[in-house]
Amino acid sequence: MASILLTGCAGFIGSHLAERLLHDGHRVIGLDNFDPFYDRPLKERNLTACRAHPRFSFHETDLRRGPDALVDALPADPVDVVVHLAAKAGVGPSVREPAAYLENNVLGTAHLLEWMRQRDIKKLFFASSSSVYGNTREQPFREDMNLLASCISPYAASKLSGEQLTATYHHLYGLDVLNARFFTVYGPRQRPDLAIHKFVRLLRAGEAIPVFGDGSTARDYTFVLDTVDGIARGVEYLLEHQGVYETLNLGNHQPVALLELIAAVGRAVGREPRLERHPMQPGDVDITYADISRARQLLGYAPKTNLDQGLRAFVDWLVDQPVES
Repeated sequence: MASILLTGCAGFIGSHLAERLLHDGHRVIGLDNFDPFYDRPLKERNLTACRAHPRFSFHETDLRRGPDALVDALPADPVDVVVHLAAKAGVGPSVREPAAYLENNVLGTAHLLEWMRQRDIKKLFFASSSSVYGNTREQPFREDMNLLASCISPYAASKLSGEQLTATYHHLYGLDVLNARFFTVYGPRQRPDLAIHKFVRLLRAGEAIPVFGDGSTARDYTFVLDTVDGIARGVEYLLEHQGVYETLNLGNHQPVALLELIAAVGRAVGREPRLERHPMQPGDVDITYADISRARQLLGYAPKTNLDQGLRAFVDWLVDQPVES
């Protein structure tokens, strides 16, 4: 049994991961600041199963306050691996509030790394994003691509900066690191601001779905439990290996065009979508497309959930919610 510090544990991916790590026999020390990006009760509900588990503990603090905030909030118990999911997410909102994204995602990550250095904690799984690839023309996206001028949103820049920070701490202080670039994760507990969540709500309400651009933009949609399986495998890899510094794509290797996604959402809801056309949004990329061969080779990562299955699971979950958000 390992002791895992999980930042962002009350969020969409974090809460699923906490449950998986507990199922795998680990102890989970959960950390979250309940950022008001969406309602706190939704995040509290995400933690219901974890809070009832004897190997789970929860601590509320904000990484922006510095390493001392972690010292104050957390017990002095040993930590074997840190899984850093906490971040301010979303491309569009980052265009409107760039400073908030840099403060949360870059400064917050720097504070966490410094706390790890002070505590001599040597293993980190860092959640990055497919946004770092920007409008890279070569496809599928490989981890060894030169991304120096690729970022076209503050969110993407903040995530690539986080990867640079982990590289620095690996080089200077011997930190073992897996950076994982997530590709458009969806499924039960998805944030209310994300496209699939919005599309399902609009369809069920009989309203039109907004389409930005001509509908040809495509995303490598990845079901949340497939992403979580990749993270859990990454944790085991870190526990079993020394001298690690790797960057991996955790995607589905199957881009889906926006119009194709909307049709699939319509099938899952059982209604014919009505479209409302809009111009492209600033910061949006044309396509995300993951080369997952490295994650497959290193971790045995193999996503299993197709789009129709994943959307059906999401719709079933949303129908069961006591209050639709």
